[in-house]
Amino acid sequence: MLKLLNKSDYLLRETFLGLKRGGWMNWAAVSTVTVLLFLFGLSLQVSWQLEGLLTQFGSQLEISVFLETGVQADSLAATVEQFPTVSDVQPISKEDAWETLVDEMGIADIEGATSQLNGNPLVDQLNVKARDSEDVSALAERIAQLPGVDEVLYVAEAVQRIAQLNQGLNWVSFGITTMLTLTAIAVISTTIRLIVMARRREIEVMQLVGATSTWIYLPFILQGITFGIAGALVAWGLIVGVEEFIHRLLAQQADFIQFLADGLVLPPSKLVLLPLTLLGLGSSVGLLGSLFAVRRFALR
Repeated sequence: MLKLLNKSDYLLRETFLGLKRGGWMNWAAVSTVTVLLFLFGLSLQVSWQLEGLLTQFGSQLEISVFLETGVQADSLAATVEQFPTVSDVQPISKEDAWETLVDEMGIADIEGATSQLNGNPLVDQLNVKARDSEDVSALAERIAQLPGVDEVLYVAEAVQRIAQLNQGLNWVSFGITTMLTLTAIAVISTTIRLIVMARRREIEVMQLVGATSTWIYLPFILQGITFGIAGALVAWGLIVGVEEFIHRLLAQQADFIQFLADGLVLPPSKLVLLPLTLLGLGSSVGLLGSLFAVRRFALR
């Protein structure tokens, strides 16, 4: 145990010494990783929020099913409710629909309006809600094939636009993340290489007394990982600050904007997953950058 403590103390001291000698290069490495992880984390969070908004909007989206003349809404509602992608079915008789329409038109004499049109011109209908926005189109097509269904209407453009926006954001995020990841690895590798060169005489002495390459270069690898972790923590703080600002801004807006704000709230599982993802990516970038730096010297 004492031997392990001594080794750990040595690694920590050497890692801190290397960071101290890095100077402004440490700032360059950490800031590059911070920009990378901030943009990556922000795009990942926005992608999750768009998926949640898409699901929420889709669950509010109703499919209007108009039945053929003489078909009762109650008789078909039980069949539609059995579909696994259906969350709610509301049957509306033609009498209720007619009363609602006449009331919205401001006509006081319902019987007079009905007699002028030689009866109720409407048909029974169903208002159907899907469990997920992605199921709306397929569900509408399935309902349209049922006997007794005359027409199926739903507004799919808004859902399709959000889905396309999410897909486009994912591709842009992938391209930016890839470019910045390579940049961060290059900056960290350069930083570690300069620190190694500044301590090359100490390293030569350690090699002469029989120290292994792993023992010599492990502190430099830990420095790279430290850059990644520091960048992840700063990026996470910036993301939380931006999110808090946006929520405060939306809270002062109209009801529809408030509806959007409710859809942007992430579940607790993803609130935990996001910082863990940033730490994992930051550590990986720091590890790769430091490995590329020390590999050149270790193979000499």
